[in-house]
Amino acid sequence: MNLHALRIFTKLAAMKSVTKAAEALSISQPAVTVQIRNLEKETGLKLIETEGRGIKLTKEGVFLVVHAESLFDMEKAIENKLIQLKHGELQELRISSTYLPANFLLPACLAKFKNDFPSVKVNLYCGNSNEVIENLLHFKSDIAFVVKEEWNNPDIKRDHLMDIDFWFIVPKGHKYDGKEVSLREIMSEPFLLREEGSSTREILFSLCKIHNVPIPNVGLQFHGLNESIHSVIAGYGTMLAPAPAVIDYLKRKEVGRVLVKDIEIRRPVYICSRKGDKQMITSLNKFVNFVKSYSTVEWN
Repeated sequence: MNLHALRIFTKLAAMKSVTKAAEALSISQPAVTVQIRNLEKETGLKLIETEGRGIKLTKEGVFLVVHAESLFDMEKAIENKLIQLKHGELQELRISSTYLPANFLLPACLAKFKNDFPSVKVNLYCGNSNEVIENLLHFKSDIAFVVKEEWNNPDIKRDHLMDIDFWFIVPKGHKYDGKEVSLREIMSEPFLLREEGSSTREILFSLCKIHNVPIPNVGLQFHGLNESIHSVIAGYGTMLAPAPAVIDYLKRKEVGRVLVKDIEIRRPVYICSRKGDKQMITSLNKFVNFVKSYSTVEWN
């Protein structure tokens, strides 16, 4: 496949306009059109359709652009690794992490790492479990930290780091504040839910399924843990939250905790990498070992 034409196609897909794509690539509009026609001829598929003054992708075009972007992300990752191998050490560390490790486990660890390795440029991206894994698989990060129980991705290598407790919290003074109730009782309350793809949401729904309890009524849904906790502090909603994220609020009596009969929720934190990435350089292995040793001393 003509990679030059494929690269032009991905730019056209992003800009949705031949004119804008040509300007961005500093080539003529006819040149863009010719390359797309050649690509369609080569693949035997119609990849774009006219829509008003712009274009839209066909379903075949959508398929191709997703995989093309992944290919070019891999290309960038290879180039980056070659530069790092040439210098014999890690120049840049790209980390993807779910909210809990990013906000409560990694900051102190990364501060210590930067003191020991000041020349390494560290970038930390925070998202939900699905987003973090996608970043890793698409070579947009070198390593990932995820709180997740269920796994079905054969391309991910995971190393257990530690376990995290999850607690049910309610507004201070709620009728269940400080009490022990059944799972069915707590699930009858209006809940604050995280977005789809969140590990906390997955834990909650899995718990309902295992114990044959209806999923809770959605009072509010937030894209982010911190926003959800502050809604409880403000006086609305029940939620399931990781203990490290709420323990200080509990100590200050800004929220209340509910104990649920016969239910103890503990989930693992994993360090994740790509299975096929066998050329992980020495410095990245050093970082993994650094985090593991730090977690043993500081987080337990």
